[in-house]
Amino acid sequence: MKNKVLIELIVPSIDEKYDIFIPINLKVGEILNLINKSLKDINYGLYKPDVVRKLYDCSNGETFNLNDLVINTDIRNGSKLVLV
Repeated sequence: MKNKVLIELIVPSIDEKYDIFIPINLKVGEILNLINKSLKDINYGLYKPDVVRKLYDCSNGETFNLNDLVINTDIRNGSKLVLV
């Protein structure tokens, strides 16, 4: 799968971790919207997508620009991201 990367997503607000594939040709903001919708569906209302969230890199604590394409970021296979 050359057009996707496998990441570990940590969601502290619901105390969960997920391994997910994300497409590298989408913007980080679009990925964030997809993650928000998915988490709302699979967590039976425990996750509140209406709160403004950001993606952070676990290795350096930096936030990702929502307008950057995933391929142009440091997100690679095995990256750990935190959704806060």
